[in-house]
Amino acid sequence: MARPREFDEERVVGAAMETFWRHGYEGTSTRDLCDSTGLGPSSLYNTFGGKRQLYLRALQHYYDTSTAEQVAVLRGPGPAKERLRAMMLLAVDGESDVRDEHGCFAINAAVEVAGADPEVRAAVRRTFDRVEDELCEVVEAGRRAGEIRSTGDARTVARRVQSTYYGLRVLGRVHDDRDVLIATVDGALADL
Repeated sequence: MARPREFDEERVVGAAMETFWRHGYEGTSTRDLCDSTGLGPSSLYNTFGGKRQLYLRALQHYYDTSTAEQVAVLRGPGPAKERLRAMMLLAVDGESDVRDEHGCFAINAAVEVAGADPEVRAAVRRTFDRVEDELCEVVEAGRRAGEIRSTGDARTVARRVQSTYYGLRVLGRVHDDRDVLIATVDGALADL
């Protein structure tokens, strides 16, 4: 089956990402991907090379969209702690295109697939590294402004913030008391 005339690769990869997000890598069949993308099995394989390659493309799509949203918040205006808080609130309240009931796509990939697949591990690591780099810049700016007094290496402080952020992404899946999550955010920021 040939590709549809109005083939929109970004839409197809986004639909595949949603399917992987909803069912996990192992729980997603080729039929599921065909149903969600509108491609036939041969078009899916001819265009993307198979399920695994499409999963890698979905991870890239996540990086380009959700990770970019996190970076935009961290690069936004305002004091460093306000930007850190705004990013953490993404974990509490959800991002614009995240299906909160399915958690964070990168975390899900890290837990489900990255341990057994070096390319998936590298893709997830790229996402985590990008957020860490941006957090490090915010921490350094906060130190220069006198807002952040935590001692030690800025990267270590950034990793602590990042660990809190990813922990909130996981806790938010099972903890429905927003006040508890906000208290976690506020406590983490107070320790800076």
